[in-house]
Amino acid sequence: MNIRTELSEKMSNHELDALTAVQDRFGAGFNRTNTNDLMAASFAPLKEIIPGYVYGGFTILAGRQKLGKTWLAIDWAVAVATGGVAMGCLDCVRGDALYVDLENGPRRIQARIKALFPEGESLPDMSRLEWVTDAPQLNAGFIERLELWRTSVRQPRFVVVDVLQRIKPPGNKNQNAYESDYSTWAPLQKWATKHGVAVLGLHHLKKGGADDPLESLSGSNGLAACADTTIVLNQDQNGKTLYVRGRDIEEKETAVIFVTGRWSVVGNASDVRRSGERAVIMAALTDNAGPMTPAELTAATGKPAANIRQLLFKMAKAGDVFKVGGGRYWVSATHPSNSDNADNAEH
Repeated sequence: MNIRTELSEKMSNHELDALTAVQDRFGAGFNRTNTNDLMAASFAPLKEIIPGYVYGGFTILAGRQKLGKTWLAIDWAVAVATGGVAMGCLDCVRGDALYVDLENGPRRIQARIKALFPEGESLPDMSRLEWVTDAPQLNAGFIERLELWRTSVRQPRFVVVDVLQRIKPPGNKNQNAYESDYSTWAPLQKWATKHGVAVLGLHHLKKGGADDPLESLSGSNGLAACADTTIVLNQDQNGKTLYVRGRDIEEKETAVIFVTGRWSVVGNASDVRRSGERAVIMAALTDNAGPMTPAELTAATGKPAANIRQLLFKMAKAGDVFKVGGGRYWVSATHPSNSDNADNAEH
């Protein structure tokens, strides 16, 4: 029984004719699922490529120039292609990787790989990591070439595009910047999601940054909106961090270090930051060679007064510093001017 027969008892001939005309022009309608069926469905887990950071789909890695984005992408690509360890601690499932490097030639690529494996350290089998140094723009055959790669390897898992700007076609004059960027990158996101391949696109940050890490990406917000996950590599007075936000993964910020071409995870950025701030306070007290008030510590460290007061409270509670009179803090329970009498210490 077709839909016209089913609805004939409920609708007039005029209404049925109008419905048929709409179907002929636009199709049969939405592909609907009721909530009971949806809740009964089972879904495969996200395809994990770089645990906690990169999954099947379209991911942006953005950062300022010269922070080491390319080095980080190479670290991840090598880890995937060899079934090795990313950033010194993240075990990766082995698969095929393609690195589309549109900014460096073979000589520089070779030099960077050598830097990752210094003299005396044997090279792992990296035959499953392939390189491309020339590619068409996104709307001129790029995705078709990705598809040829995907169907030619055993386990396609990871693609790096370094940098996205090199494959971006001119914007659509009939759209605003957001609409143009979103529609530009949507086909790449769709391909990556459909096939469960992680596509990592390298991108730059705006000068001056922004309060929200995703707002700091160069260009409109259309790119970040289209991406499944956005990773921002940044640096401030506390060091380098990786901020991650995605549709299906937990938001987090990780402290990382970069030494001689190699990236390593230090820990949760907030924990590392607090540890660093505590070290600054301890150094200021030691340099002063005597107790200091919160106001004096604020002036000496250049940190916000509210942060100093809050951290001093936590440090005193943990026994890292002590109140020794006059609202001052010191590194021991004994005031340095009365070291023989600890009874004067305030708790």
